[in-house]
Amino acid sequence: MTSAKEQAAIGRLLAFLQEWDNAGRAARSRILDNFIEANQGKMGPELELEFSQGASLFLARLTAWLRLSYMNGTCLDQLLKAIGIFLSAASGHRYLIEFLEVGGVLTLLEILGLSQLKEEDKKESIKLLQLVANAGRKYKELICESYGVRSIAEFMASSKSEKAQRQVQILLDSLGHGNPKYQNQVYKGLIALLPCTSPHAQQLSLQTLRVVQAIVGKSHPSIVEAVLGVLRSMELEVQYEAIQLIKDLTSYDVRPALLRGLVALLKPARREAVKTQAKTLGDPTTFDLAESLPVYVQQAAAAKAIGVLAKSSTDLAKELVQLRVVHGLMCAMGNQDHATGQRQASITLAHFVQTFPVVEEHVRKAIGEPLFQLFMGDPKSLYMNMDAVQTDILVSNKVDIPGSLLCLERTQQKEEAWE
Repeated sequence: MTSAKEQAAIGRLLAFLQEWDNAGRAARSRILDNFIEANQGKMGPELELEFSQGASLFLARLTAWLRLSYMNGTCLDQLLKAIGIFLSAASGHRYLIEFLEVGGVLTLLEILGLSQLKEEDKKESIKLLQLVANAGRKYKELICESYGVRSIAEFMASSKSEKAQRQVQILLDSLGHGNPKYQNQVYKGLIALLPCTSPHAQQLSLQTLRVVQAIVGKSHPSIVEAVLGVLRSMELEVQYEAIQLIKDLTSYDVRPALLRGLVALLKPARREAVKTQAKTLGDPTTFDLAESLPVYVQQAAAAKAIGVLAKSSTDLAKELVQLRVVHGLMCAMGNQDHATGQRQASITLAHFVQTFPVVEEHVRKAIGEPLFQLFMGDPKSLYMNMDAVQTDILVSNKVDIPGSLLCLERTQQKEEAWE
């Protein structure tokens, strides 16, 4: 038999549940606010004590109302926060199981794809998915098996809230760890995010890709085009993250394709430049404000990335020389439509000239002594001091340094060292 105290507690629980069942929208909103305020951070046993060992009965009502009302957003933010109290409760694993058994993960993922719902509601949905993922490997697999990576990535790409995007990054990072069965799915999902139009989403995706790339251990060929495309971003933070990822990728089997791609970006096709200009300015006959062109921003970023790679590894620098990087850098230096590209190319070429005597010899011969001295005197400001003839010399250069000359130079350096 139950004691009078226990009977009173059960009576209070039943009265509370009846109040919920009979309440309208406004009353339920008030009940949810009170519940959230009173129970934030409580452990599972504390919730059971609060509900006279019947907390699951209230959770069942919350999940039922969620399934019935999530499409119209009725009290959705409060509902998700209330459910989050159960899912985050220490020693409350049973609540997670109960939530999943009624299709909780699918509901949360569907919320992300509904355009009529608020960003704040979707952010709360992401937070609940984090709680599910953090419960262990099989729960991460459940999210991935429910096509979760795609839904999550699509929300990140379309979201206008940086806070929500940050929560998505945390979730994707969690799904990428301790999830060997689906880590490649997460990896490819992050690659698919790179072409999106949100700079913040690009930045966060690049950061997470660096982590997941190391976990996966192998690079996918599609990452080359994706990361090179990100170099068109006008945001310096995005360019920085892209260059750091490019640096990491030189340790994987996409290295040759990546280096070839970077060198190719130094000489954008005229047709592509005009096409991009027309798309950017809305007038194909206008060719003003050219330095705002993504294709020239990409050229400048490629020159900068090449400089970073060359300074990090002499072997990389040699590979780039054999891919005619010197020719490409000189062409970029002569691009009067984009001063930043000229400056970055000049700084990078100066490093190659200072590192390899054979490069110095070919560059000096190609541009002549006066321009060479002007160049080496101050590479950073060369673009401001050149005339039309000198820029034409750079653009029309035919420099091609055979790999055999680099090998010969290395042999001579070894012989001198022995002497």
